[in-house]
Amino acid sequence: MIGLVMAGGKGGRMNLSEEKLLLKYKKPVVLHVVDALKNSECFSQIVAATSQNSPKTKKLLEENGIKVFETLGNGYVKDLNAVLRSFDDYVLVVSGDLPLLDEQIIKQIASQKSDNVWLSFLVTKEFLESYNIKPQYTTRFEEKECAFTGISLVNAKKISSLDSVKENYVILDDKRIAFNLNTKEDLALLSSL
Repeated sequence: MIGLVMAGGKGGRMNLSEEKLLLKYKKPVVLHVVDALKNSECFSQIVAATSQNSPKTKKLLEENGIKVFETLGNGYVKDLNAVLRSFDDYVLVVSGDLPLLDEQIIKQIASQKSDNVWLSFLVTKEFLESYNIKPQYTTRFEEKECAFTGISLVNAKKISSLDSVKENYVILDDKRIAFNLNTKEDLALLSSL
């Protein structure tokens, strides 16, 4: 299995002069994600997708021994599609802005590898709100309002384009995957979690 960190976004909602994934929560946020993947010992390799939007993040990842795929930076879905075409294995896709991620939750998620081509992990809106987190995008699943976590388990050898993939879902209410660093409010909230 391959661990893929999505680390090429602009971080526009943060409205910062520095790259979002380099914000410090004891260490740069993206390194929390990388270390969670490494420490889980679930992956044959760990790679990151970067773009011209994140040159300093790319440099930091390379300095930490992470193979980098340079994407066009045309948006999450297009960049992810470009990278997934390079693999013929299961890929755990993880957003680079999950500062609470750890190896135990990664092991739990990776163990859910199945016949599903695409399995995305959701948290309920109710769970998010219990931590004062405001969800950005929601979907209904199992009669609950849910938010995406930025984590998916993908069988890359079975897809040719993201346009034709049936997405399956699992709800996993856990703050380690619920907390994406997207806004200045999220950054302020991080110190209280």
